[in-house]
Amino acid sequence: MKKILLIIYILLPLANICAQQHTMTLPECLQIGLQQNFDIRLSRNAEQIAKNNATLANAGFLPSLDASASYTGANATTETTVRENGSVTTGGGAWNQTLNAGIDLTWTLFDGFRIVATYDRLKELRQQGETNTRIAIEDLIANLTAEYYNYIQQQIRLNNLRYAVTLSRERLRIVEARYNIGNFSRLDLQQARVDFNADSSSYMKQQELLSTSRINLNELMANTQVDASLAIADTVIDINTELKLGDMMEGMLMTNSSLIRAQQNKTLAELDMKSVLSRNYPYLRLNSGYDYGLTKYGTGTNSKYSTRGFTAGVTIGVNLFDGNRARERRNARIAIDNAALQRQQLELSLKAEVANLWQAYQNNLEVWKLEQDNLVAAKENYDIAMERYMIGDLSGFEMREAQKSLLDAEERILTAAYDTKLCEISLLQISGQITDYLQK
Repeated sequence: MKKILLIIYILLPLANICAQQHTMTLPECLQIGLQQNFDIRLSRNAEQIAKNNATLANAGFLPSLDASASYTGANATTETTVRENGSVTTGGGAWNQTLNAGIDLTWTLFDGFRIVATYDRLKELRQQGETNTRIAIEDLIANLTAEYYNYIQQQIRLNNLRYAVTLSRERLRIVEARYNIGNFSRLDLQQARVDFNADSSSYMKQQELLSTSRINLNELMANTQVDASLAIADTVIDINTELKLGDMMEGMLMTNSSLIRAQQNKTLAELDMKSVLSRNYPYLRLNSGYDYGLTKYGTGTNSKYSTRGFTAGVTIGVNLFDGNRARERRNARIAIDNAALQRQQLELSLKAEVANLWQAYQNNLEVWKLEQDNLVAAKENYDIAMERYMIGDLSGFEMREAQKSLLDAEERILTAAYDTKLCEISLLQISGQITDYLQK
């Protein structure tokens, strides 16, 4: 009695802690992951860098304004020789000083549309940064959702194995009781113990798999305590049976983020060509400034000399030959063709992937429905076998087979449900609808 009270005393606080722990839904897990996951944060930082770079100044639209100043002092000895009579005049100790200061403005007014192409390229890179962040978000949602339902799968499998252990324990109890009165042989008893130990071993291994899934979930959510306990609100794998192939294919062609990025790569290649062609045009630059100069003489008639004022000028020119323009133009055309081919290849690959995933989704869905009927039959078969076993009309081996058939049926329906869910997740990701899980 004291031992029972001690166990209750120890387990009661743990039960209270578990009761107080918040049960997390899939959208809550996804929101935490989107806020904390390191891949998402890195991608958003890269996106922000691309946004910061997409400015007129970085493209070269704005002028460059420089301020400069210099000071020079010289102490020199001078010697002058007269050509006619050879007389020499020597001077020394004169300290000459020169001070210059100014502000210079340089502005490229026209550069063959290269500046415009550069600015358009920076804006396209900004949009591609947003697309890369979207891809990272979609990958996280898909991976975290798959692991969320894997955790549910492992929990269900653990419950099934716990039930199997309970059945084996009950069978062992029956065999022990009948062995003691001489109705069962020692072989029956040893076989019941072997089956019970095997089920117990499977149950303990399943606990390890459940722990691994929990750690993976914490890692995806960037939880610093990767081994922290989790309470999941869902207890079953809910399957969306309303998906339509036409919607998946249309969504893929219209909103797939990888296709969008491929199109952006083609646009960038076209802008690179525009930048190369800009060298065929003349350039126009404006130069202006305000300068001040002061010179002080240590000797001589003048003691100082100063200048000040504005300067302005225009430079126009054209690059006639540099030896690389034709090569760069040919390579730019090839880059555009490659970008177009890569997009076409990606589109064809995605179409094939959608078709394969759809076939797998349909097959797994049919298997899942079929296994539901099999599970009902397996449960009925087990109940009948147990009744016959209780009255001694069924051997231990046949009873074990009925139990194994029930466990196998539960495993098959669980596997079919999870495989169907994985196909569903992949189809929604390819069709650009993976964010729907945030609202579920």
